Amino acid sequence: MNKLVVGNLVHRPLRSLITALAVAIEVIMILSTTAILLGKIDGFKQRQNGIGMDMFVRPSTTNNFIGMSSAGASIKVAEVLATIPHVVVVAPVNIQLTSSLDSIYGIDFKTFNDLLPFTFISGTAFQGPNDVIVDEYAGTGKKVGDTLTILNHSFRISGIVEHGKGGRKFIPIETMGTLTGTEGKASMFYLRTEDPPKHQEEVRNAILAMPGMSQYNVATAEEYLSSISPARLPYMSTAIRVVVGIALIIGFLVIFQSMYTAVMERTREIGILKSLGASRSYIVAIVLRESGALASVGIVLGVILSFVLSISLERLFPTLDFVIDLPWVWKTIVIAFLGALLGALYPAYKAASKDPIDALSYE
Repeated sequence: MNKLVVGNLVHRPLRSLITALAVAIEVIMILSTTAILLGKIDGFKQRQNGIGMDMFVRPSTTNNFIGMSSAGASIKVAEVLATIPHVVVVAPVNIQLTSSLDSIYGIDFKTFNDLLPFTFISGTAFQGPNDVIVDEYAGTGKKVGDTLTILNHSFRISGIVEHGKGGRKFIPIETMGTLTGTEGKASMFYLRTEDPPKHQEEVRNAILAMPGMSQYNVATAEEYLSSISPARLPYMSTAIRVVVGIALIIGFLVIFQSMYTAVMERTREIGILKSLGASRSYIVAIVLRESGALASVGIVLGVILSFVLSISLERLFPTLDFVIDLPWVWKTIVIAFLGALLGALYPAYKAASKDPIDALSYE
């Protein structure tokens, strides 16, 4: 049977190649979409971990994806939080999202740097209200002293730092307030506590017990980052499901068309097999094995090309956060293979249902 399957596929090389490539495109489509969406989440989490905070305080109206909500807390809240026992550092931040989805961090340099110091590649901290600190990706092709336009305002690059401290561009929090009409406001407060997580619950209770703070969200870094996941972001889960559904339909239709055409072309061949005693299950097995072989080749090709694409994009666009999730590789393999088998079921049934006399008389 295997020799017969291979012979059938080799006999029609162009169709077999196009079918395998279509399955490969299905695989690339799923892996690329999930790599972009999940890569954004993974990159966001890594940069948040690099800030050095272990607790997070924000108004209840603030969105989980920081920068997507207006600054709604007074900066003076930081002074109150700093009086709580076991709180070592309180850093207010005012984060704004630009039209290009670039998060700009307005920071108080001293407290933000106290969370976990910047690693400067060149330059220094802010020297004036119109200075900006950028990481090495945002500062590609630039040097200290160059100008950079942010929020329709011209800034001088005072320092270039290693990436991984939340955002890629940092300006003084006072300047951010002036530019965005949020003077004296902060989006949230990053906290570093003594011996985390030993005192975190105590700190949380103390914050919520303070006058005017009961409506604030107080979370540990672990709690906050765990809330940033596709399962808790409905629009992202929906996007992934839509892409997977479209890809599954593509795989189904391609295999269906290929196998159905192959069955119609091999009517006499099927008649000969049945006249020689081939059972219905034997005919079905041939068609399913052919579709399985084509799907397997397409899946392997698609996975390899997806990783090649990932490596290429990482070199060309290091800030893209294009990360192929290994669990999704296995999910994609199963989805593509099941789609191929489903697409081959009707052609297989059609082939098995042919009457050998009619098939032999077919011209």
